[in-house]
Amino acid sequence: MTRPHRPLGVANRHPRLSVARGALEGALRVLDENGARFRGGCPPGELSVALLTDRALARLNGRFLGDPGATDVITFGGDPAVATAGEICVSVDAALRQGRGRSGLSGELTLYIVHGWLHLAGYDDTTAPARRAMRRAEARAMRLLRGRGALPRFKLA
Repeated sequence: MTRPHRPLGVANRHPRLSVARGALEGALRVLDENGARFRGGCPPGELSVALLTDRALARLNGRFLGDPGATDVITFGGDPAVATAGEICVSVDAALRQGRGRSGLSGELTLYIVHGWLHLAGYDDTTAPARRAMRRAEARAMRLLRGRGALPRFKLA
């Protein structure tokens, strides 16, 4: 069963990043349409994606999780009572560092967004077995997006 297109809020707070909103919506639509393959998928409701600098994400990490250090992704669960699925906050700077030797900026940022979407779908990465399950799900989701030609392109100015 195909879910209706969800509302998506995108906050691009990185001073040099650009992304086509439609491409990001398309990638999330592919994930949502295949949610049954990922523990039922991300809950219904509006999904927010925030594209941030290291510094901004570290401030969120300190404020909400008590760790002022840098990180790559923070996911906040939503509230069904107000029709929100959650928020995925990613560090563009971390993706730049990690993506150089691996999948490039677009691949790495997409992986971070997939990681957050999977957290909202019920995956965790706090124990070794859970981390392995998360990595397998990430790999399946990335293959799915590549196979559908749905990897969004992110560019730096």
